[in-house]
Amino acid sequence: MSDKSTDRCRDIERSIIKKYRKEIWCKFTKAINTYDLIQDGDKIAVCISGGKDSMLLAKLFQELARHGKHNFEVIFLAMNPGYSDANYQNILRNAELMNIPLTIFESDIFDVTTKVGGSPCYLCARMRRGALYSKAQELGCNKIALGHHFDDVIETIFMAMMYGGQIQTMMPKLHSTNFKGMELIRPLYLVREEDIVHWMNYNELKFIRCACKLTEQLEKEGNLHNDSSVSKRAETKAIIRKLREINPYLESNIFKSVENVSINALICYKDENGVKHHFLENYDSRE
Repeated sequence: MSDKSTDRCRDIERSIIKKYRKEIWCKFTKAINTYDLIQDGDKIAVCISGGKDSMLLAKLFQELARHGKHNFEVIFLAMNPGYSDANYQNILRNAELMNIPLTIFESDIFDVTTKVGGSPCYLCARMRRGALYSKAQELGCNKIALGHHFDDVIETIFMAMMYGGQIQTMMPKLHSTNFKGMELIRPLYLVREEDIVHWMNYNELKFIRCACKLTEQLEKEGNLHNDSSVSKRAETKAIIRKLREINPYLESNIFKSVENVSINALICYKDENGVKHHFLENYDSRE
């Protein structure tokens, strides 16, 4: 790296620890401690998509390795599922600028999923997750770290209620059911998206958004907002923004709602084995 590039990278790192300490760094470390996301001896694949969230996550892990107490190893794992050359070069430039050493592997996931009828987004997400797990495990990792943030959690809770008729959340960590010994962690769980955007703009960084070929095609055709898989989350974001005008504590209350669940105040619930229980089962015994 040139002296100018080195200085730019240091400014980016310094902004995380100083200017955005409260909004980003402290919430990152709080999530790690609150949800016990990292243990000594972990080998973690930080999954890089090239967007603002995953690139920030990479820098946070670098800072944690410098200043943290955990003894762990990190690989910055990037998959090329079929990016356009412009998007791929953008990822490489940002990684070089931010001094993030990428381990890159190729796949044809975009080509496969764009041939699927209807909305391929769910299939694409599953295939990408599986490919990342597989490569991370091959490299000796026991965890993958994804860049989902606080707003993703809120939107997931809201969408589950509105479109799925259920109450559930995006968990801060999960054991993999298909890759034995592997775990998924979400260290940005408490970080607000608007703070990530502020950090990005402050440092004049430009990351890729959704680099999916289908999204690019829909944008060219002017049909992006007609695709249900894309519009549902955008619609949810808009609803939450509108409701926030009425109640500024909306997001924090939604988040707390899945921490303060009273089983006795639910009509039905499923236990950890998937067995459904109805409130009438023990209703008379509570007299």
